[in-house]
Amino acid sequence: MNTLSQLTAFGLFDARVPRYTSYPTAPHFGGGVGSGTFTKWIEAIPAHSSISLYLHIPFCRRLCWFCACRTQGSASDDPVIAYAKMLQSEIALLARHLPSGVTLSRLHWGGGTPTMLAPGLIRDVAGAILDVVPLARGAEFSVEIDPNEIDEARLDALIAAGMNRASIGVQDFDAQIQKAIGREQGFELTRDVVAMIRARGVSSLNADILFGLPHQTKAKIADSVGKLLSFSPDRVALYGYAHVPWMSKRQQMIPSDAMPTPQERLGLYEMAQALFLTHGYQEIGIDHFAKPTDALAVAARTGHLRRNFQGYTDDVAQTLVGLGASSISRFPQGYAQNASGTSAHTKAIRGGQFSTHRGHVFSGEDHLRARIIEALMCDFTVEQAELAGFGIAPDKVAALLAKVAAAFDGMVVLDDAALTILPKGRPLARMIARGFDAYDQSKAQHSAAI
Repeated sequence: MNTLSQLTAFGLFDARVPRYTSYPTAPHFGGGVGSGTFTKWIEAIPAHSSISLYLHIPFCRRLCWFCACRTQGSASDDPVIAYAKMLQSEIALLARHLPSGVTLSRLHWGGGTPTMLAPGLIRDVAGAILDVVPLARGAEFSVEIDPNEIDEARLDALIAAGMNRASIGVQDFDAQIQKAIGREQGFELTRDVVAMIRARGVSSLNADILFGLPHQTKAKIADSVGKLLSFSPDRVALYGYAHVPWMSKRQQMIPSDAMPTPQERLGLYEMAQALFLTHGYQEIGIDHFAKPTDALAVAARTGHLRRNFQGYTDDVAQTLVGLGASSISRFPQGYAQNASGTSAHTKAIRGGQFSTHRGHVFSGEDHLRARIIEALMCDFTVEQAELAGFGIAPDKVAALLAKVAAAFDGMVVLDDAALTILPKGRPLARMIARGFDAYDQSKAQHSAAI
């Protein structure tokens, strides 16, 4: 039986599974975590420690049909200005509860379109954050940049604020595909924006590109990857497009009959993968590539790669604080998510409390299972010695590993040292990780496994 037949037999082309940027995943968050819990968890952060901070800007000048993120379109700057002022109030609220001496190891602005903020708003919001939690030595400040929504003044403001890593969305350069997904963005425009970023001394550039888009073929994705490689990005996220029109209504604008089959999706991924590897990029986890000198590649080689809501990271901070509507925070105690709607979030902040409306408190085997899943997603292996430190009976851990190994016989190897996913089984990584998920997956509508 060849590998494709084996992957088919394991159900790769039919399954829908979580991406496991958290465990448990967001659909399993409940209402037992509110503003009071979030406040206690903030106050419990050790003084003089380092944390990460994510800032969510939910606005876009126009809504791309392929996107399933929490965003809203706005042709006017007025809602953006009001939101930026609210963020400053939220930061001030955070300052009242944050222990002294806390610094940032990572600061990330995402969305939406963070670069919708005018230069003055960029300075105001960044200044408010860094006055409360300054960047630690060697910290990373990254911003998601839409080439359609950036100019020199806004770039200069971001650089002045300390941005040292930029992330640009590419998706695909083919005109037919761009029109089908509602994201028209010329190669020349993107090239010029990359040049502007590089000219300002930003040495770390990330780019996102998608496989599995409507009308996408191996020839088209090869052409897009080739154009992307001409920018020499330091790292690339090669995400599988998640077509979930039942969850994201705007995706109903995308012609379902133009979508590649699951088997074709795998072929598209393998085409792009081969091109990145040929050009000297190191494969990172299930969907990232990086130059060997990039920090992400170093983390992967040294066993320090981690996974969070932005994907793969080399950040080792125990706490990630999310600010803005719908943002999710991760603490050693659990997860906390802000109100999804900007109006509900703003109302809570104006009332002097955080908008936390749901989350999850870690209990039982959560930490053990989370670490197994993260290790498999990052390294394709989990060492048995590491699992001894979670306070779970060794025979129970052994039984759990053996059950999953038996379910994926021929795709994984289990010995006294580790459970390891074989190279041919790596497309099944998310499905194998699901084998360690104790939560009911039947009601959650996840994306395709490939």
